[in-house]
Amino acid sequence: MGTQAGTDDTAPHDGDKTAYRAGFACLVGRPNAGKSTLTNALVGQKVAITSSKPQTTRHTIRGISTTPRAQLVLVDTPGLHKPRTLLGQRLNDLVRQTLLEVDVIGFCLPADQRPGPGDAFIANELMELRSLRRPVVAIATKADTVDRDKLAEHLMAIDQLGDWDAIIPCSAVSGEQVDEVRDLLSSYLPLSPQLYPDGVMTDEPDIIMIAELVREAALEGVRDELPHSLAVVVEEMVPRQGRPDDSPMLDVRVNVFVERPSQKAIVIGKGGSRLREVGTNSRKAIEALLGQRVYLDLHVKVAKDWQRDPKQMQRLGF
Repeated sequence: MGTQAGTDDTAPHDGDKTAYRAGFACLVGRPNAGKSTLTNALVGQKVAITSSKPQTTRHTIRGISTTPRAQLVLVDTPGLHKPRTLLGQRLNDLVRQTLLEVDVIGFCLPADQRPGPGDAFIANELMELRSLRRPVVAIATKADTVDRDKLAEHLMAIDQLGDWDAIIPCSAVSGEQVDEVRDLLSSYLPLSPQLYPDGVMTDEPDIIMIAELVREAALEGVRDELPHSLAVVVEEMVPRQGRPDDSPMLDVRVNVFVERPSQKAIVIGKGGSRLREVGTNSRKAIEALLGQRVYLDLHVKVAKDWQRDPKQMQRLGF
């Protein structure tokens, strides 16, 4: 199933197995293919938000996995898809630009879904990149959701989609073969010292991570149309004055933007119940991220049709 790369110093298995490797990998795939969940499993903590709703990821979150033999810097991207809006087009452009800048690409194809036209579209793009000497590893994600026979069928279908450097199944949820995926991707990295110090798991600023955690909480349990219409901006982060040194608190003011008043009502919920739940869940995640107490001040605002307005998109960080 696939071939191994050549014999230059970026190729795997090149004789010197003790040399350290470090570099960048990108996980691509259709929306909701398990890329963010796999990123978090490889890194060992949440650095990319996940949701059951497609098109959750908006920023290229970098997760950093450091082992005694290699440092794998994971760039998580939005899912490649046929764009319907200016935002969708920009997300696709972001993915393509990222693919040209990494050392190895992981193509995620969920085992609980047959490869379809969307996968074939991505596979064709990746085959062009492979001609530019970018190794591509096909990863059968969500392997825990099917039996062995279905998984074998899925792996054969993946093999027929393209000429991959390697094919590997895994489950980010159960942890099955996650270490093997990390080792396989790392084997295609160039010989290099570590790029980041030990203990660093992402290079995203806290303000981006906080916005992503609020957006993840806001997406839980809402209608299908909302994820594409929801943007989060951290307006202010300031230490609470007068707090004792051994018990600091951070005041964080966050605006959640939707496109229509009806969507605002969904996010807020009856009597503000959903917004309180969003605030509680995201505050806990933010406190875990920052290691200190947080007072979270959430506001929901309407930015009419922001996905089609370049000026509003720029103001919201896209």
